[in-house]
Amino acid sequence: MTVTSRAVTTAVLATLVATAAYLGPWWTLGACGLLILLLTAGWAPLLRLPAEGATSVVVLLAGAGGLAVTWFTEGEPILRNLPLVIALSLVLAFVAQMLRRGGRPRLVESVSGMTAGVVVTVSAAGWLATASTDAGAGLVVTSAVGLAVASAVAALPVAGGWIGSLLGVVLGGAAGAGTASALPEVEPVHGLVVGLVAGLVSAALRLLFERQPALERRRAAAAAAAVPVTITGMLVFVVGRMLL
Repeated sequence: MTVTSRAVTTAVLATLVATAAYLGPWWTLGACGLLILLLTAGWAPLLRLPAEGATSVVVLLAGAGGLAVTWFTEGEPILRNLPLVIALSLVLAFVAQMLRRGGRPRLVESVSGMTAGVVVTVSAAGWLATASTDAGAGLVVTSAVGLAVASAVAALPVAGGWIGSLLGVVLGGAAGAGTASALPEVEPVHGLVVGLVAGLVSAALRLLFERQPALERRRAAAAAAAVPVTITGMLVFVVGRMLL
């Protein structure tokens, strides 16, 4: 999958999250679950980690646990139980390494890759948490639309390098402000901020993955496309709490 294909896939996933938030919390939960499944299937191939099966199990349990505790937590702070999920997932990562056979080659790389996978996949819970704020689904829709636009810019053949990344950030902020102006629960200035945050995430990860023009394994490419959407969920939650 080429850089352009991954950018289009990211835009589609962000649009899916926006649509799910508009339809209701169960749809948002399903969209977050899809992101976690994509990351679970492709995280180990993406980072070329050993022990792919163990890595997939740890990443899946971390993501599912993050969604579960966020879904069932009542009152504020809604993410108060998320650190426990992360801690248990890190313990599980070390246990998985202890159970490896064959001399445990590339041990440090495997542990760090699992840890990164835990952090990324748990970030999907940010979309659910954001939906519980005062702005609720409106803030999710605004940020997801901004991310979709910023990612779509990366698919343009004339938008390469730093110029394309900056253009994506600007248009992502503009899309966020424009979407917020159509939603009564979100102020346009708030939409601008979360749109810029989403655009920055898209631009940063685009520059990171741009060094890999094509990922031969489809699972790895799908995971790379899902990473910006997943990470944006937690960042938008934090920014949303600061603004609202």
